[in-house]
Amino acid sequence: MSGDLPLGNGRVIPAAELGWRFSRASGPGGQGVNTTDSRVELVYDLATSDALPPALRERALRRLAGRLTPAGLVVVAAEHRSQWQNRQAAQKRLVELIQAAIAPPPPPRRPTKPSRGSVERRLKAKRQRGSIKNHRRQGPPEEG
Repeated sequence: MSGDLPLGNGRVIPAAELGWRFSRASGPGGQGVNTTDSRVELVYDLATSDALPPALRERALRRLAGRLTPAGLVVVAAEHRSQWQNRQAAQKRLVELIQAAIAPPPPPRRPTKPSRGSVERRLKAKRQRGSIKNHRRQGPPEEG
């Protein structure tokens, strides 16, 4: 059923590097929920994979460190009633995870200063607000 997983940019995860485990899923399924193994676990050992160049593999391992298990990266899908749909969902999720993990870092932020006008407007608004609060504290003027 499942072949190689394309990651884009000519990169492909070979089907031989993917491990599948199936079990019974909880949730909807009617009478078949007790007999069909529709829950899918897709296991991918990112650390030993040759699908990615070493630099990208290291970046992905760093970014996915919290999700890695001794078996590798595990993606679970159990939201559909059929095993086939759950396999598709798990594959899609794995591809999205890896694409996000190997994406280049965003460009560094260029520090900027607020403009002189925006600083003056902010300070003027603060003075105005402060004077309103000071008038409140003094109470209304007494009439004599």
